[in-house]
Amino acid sequence: MAVMPKKKHHLPLSVEEREQLQTILRKGKASAHRQRHARILLLADTHGPEGWSDSQIASATHTSIPTIERARRLCVEHGLERALEGKDPEREYPCKLDGKGEAQLLALSCGPAPAGRARWTLRRLAARLIEWEIVDSISHEAVRQRLKKTNSSRGQKSSG
Repeated sequence: MAVMPKKKHHLPLSVEEREQLQTILRKGKASAHRQRHARILLLADTHGPEGWSDSQIASATHTSIPTIERARRLCVEHGLERALEGKDPEREYPCKLDGKGEAQLLALSCGPAPAGRARWTLRRLAARLIEWEIVDSISHEAVRQRLKKTNSSRGQKSSG
């Protein structure tokens, strides 16, 4: 008999939680992600008679072992609803530009183009913001997103 790796998070589901997961699967109205995670959690239940291993669950649900481990960890650490959700909402990316920096970016982009150039590029705008020490670092994509949020119309004669 092969030695099974010890599971880090054991998942003892209550009767109510098991019923909730079974209802999700029975109705079939939930998203595919939610149904897959409900199936994973039911099979990973340590109170269940099956006692399935992660590799057996992965094979039965057509997912990877890390997905099973992640679903089990989220359920143990944050609860059942969190394990059934989509992406991790704890990821936050702070905005590099504050209001003053955004105003300077807008003024710069609406101003005259650099010498020898017809217009500003996003990369040149990003480089100028760093050069003027408005920000420590910024990507051209972040510059694009900030300019997109403004109502400036940089390439046209009138904005109306």
